[in-house]
Amino acid sequence: MNTTLPKIEQSPSIREIFQQREHNFLSRYGTPSTSAERRRPEVAPGSIRTPFQLDRDRIVYCNAFRRLKYKTQVFLSPLGDHYRTRLTHTLEVSETARNIARAMRLNEDLAEAVALGHDLGHTPFGHAGETALIQIHSSRFTHSDQSLRVVDVLENKGKGMNLTTQVRDGILKHSKGFGNIIPATPGETASTIEGRIVRVADIIAYLNHDLDDALRGKVISMDEVPAICIRKLGTTHSARASTMMEQLVYNSGPKNGDFILNMGEATMEAMTVLRKFLYEKVYRSPAVHGEFVKAKKVIVGLYNYFMENPEEMQTELEKMEMAPWDSAKNTLNRSVCDVIASMTDRYALKLYARLFFPNPLV
Repeated sequence: MNTTLPKIEQSPSIREIFQQREHNFLSRYGTPSTSAERRRPEVAPGSIRTPFQLDRDRIVYCNAFRRLKYKTQVFLSPLGDHYRTRLTHTLEVSETARNIARAMRLNEDLAEAVALGHDLGHTPFGHAGETALIQIHSSRFTHSDQSLRVVDVLENKGKGMNLTTQVRDGILKHSKGFGNIIPATPGETASTIEGRIVRVADIIAYLNHDLDDALRGKVISMDEVPAICIRKLGTTHSARASTMMEQLVYNSGPKNGDFILNMGEATMEAMTVLRKFLYEKVYRSPAVHGEFVKAKKVIVGLYNYFMENPEEMQTELEKMEMAPWDSAKNTLNRSVCDVIASMTDRYALKLYARLFFPNPLV
């Protein structure tokens, strides 16, 4: 009598089914989630979400992501409800990157995760805060490096989020400063096409919404916008965004065994002109720059205070649910920088007022 039990075939998990769908759908240049790697092995990878979906969720649920709603995009603490913040900027980058990735048959989840995490390390008061930390902390400080530090070290009380290598790489290399919109230097951009898309999506988003906010705030008028930008990109926010995305999708493609991103000569020229216009007429305008000068003083004042009062810095680290300062792991100024960069605009202003404004008796 044969007592051998029949072999039970185990059904594939939802995650495995979805990864098979990725394999069937993605172009040869897309990044399948089966190739995802982490610095530390996952105890339980899960049966529903792919690694990039899991990264996206970890970013959305982290403290640093929630703080983006009170961090400056361009205008400091605007009273109007419709001005962008660092959070709404991040959501617009995410939407743009995902649309582009879908059109190119790339991994939407990877593009979305990189986009959602790209500005987690941005300072309060936008680039004014970043400039202040460059001047007082380190000439090598960048919000891109700080964003990677957030996901690797600072979040989860010092444990980090253990994101995939592909998402971490995209976060680190998303920033372009005032360099080329699509750099050609090897190693300067992300290793995945999805990560490179986020870099361009970041520019597409801020060119459009910063122009929109500047017009709303009457910092500029539509008559001042260079004619080539209107003619080549469009007259509305929607038209400009659509033009940029479509031109990127239709002009990009394989070349010499690699996938090359290209906006087309006319669109690239118009975007370059628009960016130069925004720097000159908006970001460096008296209405914006004057407030940034004040904001930098707040950052410098807080930085110096915490350097002289490390016990107060420890209190702030606890409030932010980050790992306490350990002199064996970090220098004091490194932890002070972490605290300052993690603050929101309103928290920094409130703390500065408490520390440095007189409090008269009643």
